Amino acid sequence: MKKILLVIVVLSVSILSFGKEGMWVPTLLDKYTIEEMQDMGFQLDAEDVYSINQNSLKDAIVIFGKGCTGEIISDQGLLLTNHHCGFSAIQSHSSLDHDYLSDGFWAMSKDEELPNPGLTAKFLDRMEDVTDSVLVGTEGLQGAEFQEKVNSNIVKIQQNASDNENHEALVKPLFYGNQYFLYVYNVFTDVRLVGAPPRSIGKFGGDTDNWMWPRHTGDFSLFRVYADENNEPAPYSEDNVPYQPKNWLSISLEGVAPGDFMMVMGYPGSTRQYLPSQAIEMIKNQSNPDRIKIRTAKLNVFNKHMKADPKVRIQYASKHARTSNSWKRWKGEIRGLDRLKAVERKQAYEADFETWYLHDDRLEATYGQVLPQFEKLYVDLRPFDKAYNYYQEAVFRGIDVFDLITYLPENDRGWERLDEKRQELYRKALSLKLTEFYDDYDQATDQDVFISLLRILRSDLDASFLPSQFVELFDKYDDEKLIRKVYQKSALVDPQKMEEIAGSFDEKWIVKLRKDPLVELFRALKTHYANNIEHVYNGIKQEIDAVQKVYMKGILALEKEERLYPDANFTLRVAYGQVEGYQPYDGVNYKHYTTLDGIIEKNATGNPDYEIPQKLIDLYEARDFGTYEVNGEVPVAYIASIHTTGGNSGSPALNAQGQLVGLNFDRCWEGTMSDLMFDPEQCRNIMLDARYILFIIEKFAGAGYLLDEMDLVGVQSTAETVN
Repeated sequence: MKKILLVIVVLSVSILSFGKEGMWVPTLLDKYTIEEMQDMGFQLDAEDVYSINQNSLKDAIVIFGKGCTGEIISDQGLLLTNHHCGFSAIQSHSSLDHDYLSDGFWAMSKDEELPNPGLTAKFLDRMEDVTDSVLVGTEGLQGAEFQEKVNSNIVKIQQNASDNENHEALVKPLFYGNQYFLYVYNVFTDVRLVGAPPRSIGKFGGDTDNWMWPRHTGDFSLFRVYADENNEPAPYSEDNVPYQPKNWLSISLEGVAPGDFMMVMGYPGSTRQYLPSQAIEMIKNQSNPDRIKIRTAKLNVFNKHMKADPKVRIQYASKHARTSNSWKRWKGEIRGLDRLKAVERKQAYEADFETWYLHDDRLEATYGQVLPQFEKLYVDLRPFDKAYNYYQEAVFRGIDVFDLITYLPENDRGWERLDEKRQELYRKALSLKLTEFYDDYDQATDQDVFISLLRILRSDLDASFLPSQFVELFDKYDDEKLIRKVYQKSALVDPQKMEEIAGSFDEKWIVKLRKDPLVELFRALKTHYANNIEHVYNGIKQEIDAVQKVYMKGILALEKEERLYPDANFTLRVAYGQVEGYQPYDGVNYKHYTTLDGIIEKNATGNPDYEIPQKLIDLYEARDFGTYEVNGEVPVAYIASIHTTGGNSGSPALNAQGQLVGLNFDRCWEGTMSDLMFDPEQCRNIMLDARYILFIIEKFAGAGYLLDEMDLVGVQSTAETVN
């Protein structure tokens, strides 16, 4: 009877391991995984993907900035990533006189490439399993003592691995702390903008098409990594030279066809595939709806002011994109979880998990309390989860001027300990921050956001989650009086006043600014949040994490004969699948690719998200497609059944030979629940066809000289290989 039950369990837990699902650690491409890849058409081996003994694909893949992937596509350090990943850098060089967002930017020589302070490209030097070293000395420890020892061990490992100032070493947990890996990066800080199409190409479709298929977005930008004369990382200098990489990607002109093997390498940010049913239910029915509501209000304000003022349109372009991105994803995630009956499937899995451990007294002793603990802890968490999300969205990420307050000292005690030189350095840093802040700040827009979000905060949260002075203020005054009494009386909304303050900043200004009405309000909210919400929320989450670690250990034991991948944590991963369309609804079948014809068709609708440059129209009408024409069309984008998530933006899409054929930039809306539950029938990643990238560079931008340094391979596809 026990054997029969175990067979049932193994069959049911296979919901966690679809053939095309997974974000695999490249050093752990075991025999089964690499053989499956090769059975699907992959023509390389594991050493070609990741190696410490020879150059491999991993040497061409970088962490671009703080949350994207990029890849090196020439022996001169040319870097390809998404337009939306380079958006902030492009925006930072834009003005009303030089609107690179609207017009695009193309350096016609290396001398014209633009530096980007603070932008980095990180190359993975090595990774290794350090689980034993992290857990040494933790025997018998529990709770805070255990975590303190683990943290101490991690610090030592990271310090020992960082052998020079250009190395960054990080230890990250896998499988909820059941395994640990060390990652060592070479960090390059001189990364220059080379080229970017106008927003009407790079963000074609805007919010209308975000997360959607069919897609026609030319979502790419080009940068270059620079190094010193010894080919080592160095701060920006005119003397720096293009970096000579260990490896770079060839670009195939052969295109893709249905059923083709496709692999994505990159840095996926976060997935949560192993959560219990209670977590999925809370995300679906509370957390996501709450965050959607607040961001909807914020986007409504942005839209009103951006439509009315071209300057605000530029200032808030990046903010709008950041706000709307997750807003739309959360909506799709709810739909996908509902369609998959995710809560019910998780509950069924938990029933099988219980059956598994009940057959053995020792297993029951270890895992018997896991499911009851989840039930209790998520009930405890629910009200604090609501308050947490409201504060995060409305207070800490919602209002521009509140963000500025976080750069001001809260008291004068620390200031008094600074010598004169360090005080002057702070004044200069504050002045630079103010310049950066006010360049992208509009008072009328921000004060409307202020009223809109804080009214929601007051109406939707129980008064116990709000400071009494906030409740009294928002109950006593109407919107107009709140603006006059709080917002407009603040020095922080006056750029000239704040610049004067920065120039003479001292302990007296710290004391005065503490009494500023906006500063007082923000710090009252922050203090109440810290004392009454955050510490309780984090405490319950820590308890949940401890139970989740035991649960994950049980899943690994239960499925010891199965392949399991760890959740994404912004470390290098390999994901693979095949080029294929899908059926989002009954009677609707999506093809696997789109073309320039679709751009022209969308443009004809008059939707402002589908505006395109006249030059692109001229190229289309003249049929001036160069060598990128295939069967009378220019391929633009395609989809595949590959498991990706945020952080994979800018990841290379590689064919069976490891050649770049596309650039990952999004997922289909019907599959956005893949961070929580993957569905091979509808989860599709969206990639920009490499041939459209080259078409824009050469035919549209006239920057064909860049192609001279690329390794272009293959011949143009025939109609059969594309369609």
